[in-house]
Amino acid sequence: MVMFNPQKLKTVITPPATEKEPVIGRHYTLTHSDETGDLFLNIGTQYAWNMIGPMRDEVLGEWKTNFSYPVFAGQVLVADSSVSKEIAKKRFEIFTRELPLALKSIRFGDKAFFEAHTHLDMAPIWMFFESVYPEYNGFRDFGIFKSYA
Repeated sequence: MVMFNPQKLKTVITPPATEKEPVIGRHYTLTHSDETGDLFLNIGTQYAWNMIGPMRDEVLGEWKTNFSYPVFAGQVLVADSSVSKEIAKKRFEIFTRELPLALKSIRFGDKAFFEAHTHLDMAPIWMFFESVYPEYNGFRDFGIFKSYA
């Protein structure tokens, strides 16, 4: 895993979202540049579909409730029907290895939000790995945001 470099993270908050609101329905779109290593985080009330490239290596996430408790529900696209099983395996391994960096980037990039809502540092993080291959499809527990602070 690459070490987190805060100077490589570019964060944009898209209205009507603000630094501190909303909680439920707050969406994150994290993409990156292979050439520069820069990370691009968009925070809004919808995903920033315009930031997503053809490689589909973005990390998406949003705050939801589960039995009235907040939970961070994220997703990554491992493989659709156009991707071979070998490539799916490689993408699954890369996402699994790099998601801690992505979650650290989200936590750092939305620092004011987490400072305003300190209880969210204890909320569970559930990432959905979307794949046509069952062994690479499903939810994975990535702990809590406090681990990425």
